[in-house]
Amino acid sequence: MTDHEATDRAATDPAVTVRVARTEDIPGLVASSAGLFAEDAGARDPAVNADWPREHAAGSFAAALEDPSRLVLAVEREGQVVGHLMGSVTEPSAVRPVKSATLMSLYVRPAHRGDGAGARLVEAFLAWAVEQGAGQTEVTAYTDNTDALRFYARHGFAPRLVTLRRSL
Repeated sequence: MTDHEATDRAATDPAVTVRVARTEDIPGLVASSAGLFAEDAGARDPAVNADWPREHAAGSFAAALEDPSRLVLAVEREGQVVGHLMGSVTEPSAVRPVKSATLMSLYVRPAHRGDGAGARLVEAFLAWAVEQGAGQTEVTAYTDNTDALRFYARHGFAPRLVTLRRSL
């Protein structure tokens, strides 16, 4: 997906741009990832390293920007990154003979929610998945994150698998 294609999908709030991320966006992407961890995984899952974004996100985003099987989108407002999406595509295998696109992370800062940026991120991800030849898409969300579950359901995602966990 080109910057132009992602930006064309940004129609709700013209002050907010959804575009393919660039290397210079990494500090803003790390801050967005830190917000996601603080609000979601870090608050909901004691087994998650809540410091992961500070320790590893810069390298993860840098690698993803160079990987053609990954998609990194930035939400920009007034020159600042205020959200992101990271996705990947997996080739078919003997177990799962269909190419699959995974929405790995999505976050928009609370002050910038409600302007359609999250929806535009998902729309851009789905278009990218089609361009990659994916036959299905998937995303995970914590069962107690009802806002995320409703958001993804509005975009056509439905439960197909439940992971049960027991702490020891």
